Amino acid sequence: MLSEQSAATVRATLPVVGAAIGEITERFYDGLFAAHPELLRDLFNRGNQAAGTQRQALAGSIAAFATYLVEHPDERPDAMLQRIAHKHASLGIEPEQYKVVHQHLFAAIAGVLGDAVTSGVAAAWDEVYWLMANALIAIERRLAEERGGGGWREWEVLERVEETADVATFRLRPADDGPVPDFRAGQYVSVQVELPDGARQIRQYSLSSAPGSPVRQIGVKRVHGGATPDGEVSNHLHARVREGSRLWLSDPYGDLVLDADDAPLLLASAGIGVTPMIAMLEQLAATGHGTPVTVVHADRSPAEHALRTDHEAYAGKLPDAAVHFWYEQPESGHPADRTGLVDLTGVTIPSGTRAYLCGPLPFMRAVREQLIGKGVAAADIHYEAFGPDLWLAQR
Repeated sequence: MLSEQSAATVRATLPVVGAAIGEITERFYDGLFAAHPELLRDLFNRGNQAAGTQRQALAGSIAAFATYLVEHPDERPDAMLQRIAHKHASLGIEPEQYKVVHQHLFAAIAGVLGDAVTSGVAAAWDEVYWLMANALIAIERRLAEERGGGGWREWEVLERVEETADVATFRLRPADDGPVPDFRAGQYVSVQVELPDGARQIRQYSLSSAPGSPVRQIGVKRVHGGATPDGEVSNHLHARVREGSRLWLSDPYGDLVLDADDAPLLLASAGIGVTPMIAMLEQLAATGHGTPVTVVHADRSPAEHALRTDHEAYAGKLPDAAVHFWYEQPESGHPADRTGLVDLTGVTIPSGTRAYLCGPLPFMRAVREQLIGKGVAAADIHYEAFGPDLWLAQR
């Protein structure tokens, strides 16, 4: 993978680059958007940029990739690359855009580190960048080819269902009535909307129904508070999209998918992270999954637990399912040991369990730690992050 000479240089300079990576990514995005404002308007999430979370995610992925290369010279972090590639493919990232990123990223590195960036240092980090970029380009090309290279497509809203005060389900069909590629339970689609200022912003939403139907179903939680552009797409969808409206959707992507075996499962979610779990449970019920399934969910209250009826109903169709709901503000009669944050102390986790997590990062980190403490292998714990993946950035 990484040449010996470059590996030695990266290993020696990684502490310096790592210490400055936050400043580097800030300068990178400032330069990129100054030269290409259309990228911020029509591709990058303006809310994440305003909050700084996308910058943290980029910094974390670069540092993690470089660290992995010097610690494992004959390998590459495919799990991380797959997750990033699925996100990129759903957004329609083109190979040519990696050259633009390279130009502005290395200008930022030189601008921050100055004379420390010798020709040898620049060459070594250039090798790191292109190893990562070319791997992502190859994976993204393969993912697009598997889906027939369909790209963006217009869909019509068949139905809108108010699940809670802040969550709406949208059921959609292709506006052209043509065939659609299938998907796997747990995957998501990108949704592109045109906002009042002309920007065409994109967000990802998990599919909340099982594969096998030409109808797509997504659940959208309205984001409250914060200044524009925080929540601008979710609020646009809630305020303006009704039956008969049309939206542009990508093909389905995402690597949080069930393996085709009979391993015991744990599906843990919090808040709107429930949506991919509903699709998984529906699929498991339809296929007659026979081994234990442990269902864990955390929410503020039962009234805010979106798709709660489906959550219980699909789990109830499984022959060996245990359901555990935690609420911060429970209704009368709710078990006291299921109040507040998720505590798996009294929950039986069968040997060989494979776990799938979706929700806020603190929730997923806490559940993962508890599962490892109960003997679940780290390699058997999979997660999906809504928005930028900050897991690597906060390790």
